[in-house]
Amino acid sequence: MSSSSSSPYYLKASPMTVRLNSVMGWLARHGVSIAGLAELSVRGRKSGQLQRIPVNPHRYDGEQYLISARGHSQWVRNMRAAGHGELRVGRKVRTFTAVEVPDAEKLPVLRTYLERWGWEVKDYFKGVTAASSDEEIIAAAPDHPVFRITIRD
Repeated sequence: MSSSSSSPYYLKASPMTVRLNSVMGWLARHGVSIAGLAELSVRGRKSGQLQRIPVNPHRYDGEQYLISARGHSQWVRNMRAAGHGELRVGRKVRTFTAVEVPDAEKLPVLRTYLERWGWEVKDYFKGVTAASSDEEIIAAAPDHPVFRITIRD
């Protein structure tokens, strides 16, 4: 399921999705978290400005993760450069450090993410679901960056 082209997999958001993300981010900034949604802020690697996007933080085996369903997006590239960010729901802001998870370690995280969020992200996983075989999820892993985040106290 990996991209056949030389560039990393990325599924650009439609204009409607951009508008929906804007609304969801606004809700999270104002304290409304739908199904655990939070607003991610990460410093832009080129602009230096904080970039914001709604995300679905995912908990697995006592750890917290951010998964990019759309692939190697701008927030992923910014996170790789910055190594940290913030999650916001209303006035509650949690700063964190982030470490990218190697493809070989993603299987259980992606499977449980798809169990929890598959209804929302199914179109971005090219037919891979929580019920897919280990081999199918492993094949999709390079297309979906995963970051283990550690909340700073």
